[in-house]
Amino acid sequence: MTGYDPESSPLLSPLKDDARKSVERSLLWKLDSRMSILVLIYILNYIDRNNAAAARLRGFEEDLHLTGSQFANILSILYVGYLLMQIPSNMLLNYFGKPSLYLPGCMAIWGMMSCFTGTASTYYGALWTRFFIGFFESAFYPGCLFLISKWYKQDELSQRVAYLSSGSLIASGTGALIASGLLSIVNDALGIASWRWLFYLEGSLTILVAGCSAFILPDFPETSFGWLTPAERALAMQRMQEENRSNISSETNRFKTQLDGFYAAVSDPKVWWLAGCLTSLVVSLSFNAYFPTIARDSKIGNNVTTTLLLCAPPWFVATAIAIIISRHSDKTGERCWHITISLCIGIVGFVLARSTMNATIRYISLFMMSQSYAGHICLLAWASGSLSQSPAKRAVALALVNTVSSLGNVIGAYIWPISWAPDYSSSFSISIFANALTIVMCWAFRRHLASLNRSAATKEALNSEPKGYRYLL
Repeated sequence: MTGYDPESSPLLSPLKDDARKSVERSLLWKLDSRMSILVLIYILNYIDRNNAAAARLRGFEEDLHLTGSQFANILSILYVGYLLMQIPSNMLLNYFGKPSLYLPGCMAIWGMMSCFTGTASTYYGALWTRFFIGFFESAFYPGCLFLISKWYKQDELSQRVAYLSSGSLIASGTGALIASGLLSIVNDALGIASWRWLFYLEGSLTILVAGCSAFILPDFPETSFGWLTPAERALAMQRMQEENRSNISSETNRFKTQLDGFYAAVSDPKVWWLAGCLTSLVVSLSFNAYFPTIARDSKIGNNVTTTLLLCAPPWFVATAIAIIISRHSDKTGERCWHITISLCIGIVGFVLARSTMNATIRYISLFMMSQSYAGHICLLAWASGSLSQSPAKRAVALALVNTVSSLGNVIGAYIWPISWAPDYSSSFSISIFANALTIVMCWAFRRHLASLNRSAATKEALNSEPKGYRYLL
């Protein structure tokens, strides 16, 4: 972006508004088309992450002789690797500026690790492969949030984050369907246990899609060539400069820029508050990894196949509602109320599940619990918009928020022990508290942003300045 002056661009001229709208429509259509591959990648990401839950129903624990909390350890160790690499990974991604190569490369490696999980014969073998799955998966989600924030404006973020995050919701449903189909078809083929085939086939599919995505994913606006016209590329950079109200140029020492971004991110109280808020929410969403187990222990379905099939509809409904809510959030420019309503529906679901073992009511509660994901998506978009500063800071800030919130997955892996089955009343109580805490923290954050907006308005009025950046509330 060196030497690029947005004020000199003909696209900014008032006489060129119609031309700008036409170019912008073309830019967003091309961009959305290429970004759509992220949904498929996220589906595979979640399937590779959560296939242990389906494997558990077909002998995974018995064959590896797991006892006590060892299955929970296998789930949580993935997030240890995930925690370690998110911030360094996003710093590397911003430094090299080539997500079309970096993200598929990491994807291919975690696909290989998923395949290797199928070869595990001991607890420690599965533990190591799951660790490395998380280690390389860490590049994907924070990297995607950063990539999206480099292309889209604040009032476009929520629905794009929703489209991306719909991959995890679809995966929660299709993962059960795919697992059900694969486990029934392979059925210990060639003398190999069905759960091992599950890891082999799903890991191989991940590697295949990784190769294809390298030719589809866009790079950053300043490093993308070939698929955009010069006017579209100029407008892509201009949009982000207008959004941030700053003209950020390339630094001579790019490594120094990454360190500056790191220090700016870790010293921003908003980053840590959002990280804590998301951590609380992720704890409540930990039911996702135990979804098949909760359904089975609630007597939903007469056998393993039926149980896995019935796990799909709640996630399909959650996906549709999440997209609707996120689009409305962008349209109205409001975040906090959308998050609150979504999480309150989730709380009602947890209360219902805690209060009875009736299979029908329990099944209805699964639909309501999964609505919390709409709030999760809006909260991620809120974080992306509220932390949009320099690219170097934004890369670290988004990774830091996602890293800290991943601790919620580690904690969540241990709040569904077998000793609390089949009612899991204590687990649901913890989820209720976590959702309620998230709501309180969101409203406190809203008050803080409103205060910052008022301060900015007062300063502009005193100095007779034009209206600048405002945080969405």
